[in-house]
Amino acid sequence: MRFYQVDAFTDAVFGGNPAGVCILGDTWISDDLMQKIAMENNLSETAFVVQENDVYAIRWFTPTVEVPLCGHATLAAAHVLFNHEGYEEDEIIFTNGDKTLKVRNSSGLLTLDFPVDKIWQIEFSDMLDCFNFRPAEVWRGTEEYMLVFENQKQIEDIVCNMDKASKIDLSGIIATAKANDDGLSFVSRYFAPKIGIPEDPVTGSTHTLLVPYWSEKLGEDSHVAQQSSARGGVLFLQNDNDRVLIGGRAVTYLAGEIFV
Repeated sequence: MRFYQVDAFTDAVFGGNPAGVCILGDTWISDDLMQKIAMENNLSETAFVVQENDVYAIRWFTPTVEVPLCGHATLAAAHVLFNHEGYEEDEIIFTNGDKTLKVRNSSGLLTLDFPVDKIWQIEFSDMLDCFNFRPAEVWRGTEEYMLVFENQKQIEDIVCNMDKASKIDLSGIIATAKANDDGLSFVSRYFAPKIGIPEDPVTGSTHTLLVPYWSEKLGEDSHVAQQSSARGGVLFLQNDNDRVLIGGRAVTYLAGEIFV
C-alpha cells in the first residue's frame, strides 16, 4: 500500500507534528493490521484512508489504540490527496462514523472544518495533579481534560508526571494559557501517555475545546495559536458557531510503499 509521512502544522520538514498516511484504495484492511502498521510506524498517529464514491473514509491509530478524532493526521491525509494522489477539487470531505470533516485548500493553507467539543468546568482533583504547577481552572471535554494555567511561561516550563497522567479516565490532558507573545491568542501543550503519546507535538483536535473556551474568554473569534512543544507548531483558528476552523500548512517528508 502507498504510504506517506507528512509534517503537519509547519512549512518546513522536522517541524510540526509528523503523521503517517496509508492510502488503501476502496477496501479496508483488518483493524488488527492497521494497529500493527501504526505500531511499526511509531508516530503519534497514522491515518488510513479509503475512497467511498465522492468522499473519503478515514480512521486514526496511535501506536497502541484507535482514536475517535485526529486533526494533524487529517491535515496530513488531505495534503497527500491534494499533492500526491491527484485530487483536483479545492475541498475534501472525510467521514468517520457520524462525523463529517472537511478540509479546504487555499494556496497550500489547509483548513480543517471540525465540530466543536462541548466542555464544562469541574473541580480540580488528585487524579489531575500531574504537573509541577497547579491550574487556575479545570474543564472536561469528551475525550480530554483541559487545564488552564496562569501564564505562557508555565506552559513552556510545565513538566508532566507521565505515570500519573497515564492513569486518568480520559485520553489526555491539555495544558493552556493566554499568550504573552504579540500576534498569538493562546498557547497549549497536550499529554496523552494513556493512548501511547507522551506529548503530542501539535494537536489539531484539541482546538475543538480550546477555541470555544478562548473565544469566550478573549471576546474574539479569530486566533493564531501556538503549541509549545519541542517541535512546535502554529495554527490559524476561527470559531464558527458549532464548528471550528483549524488552518495550517504541511510538508511531505517521505513517500513509499508498505509490504505486508
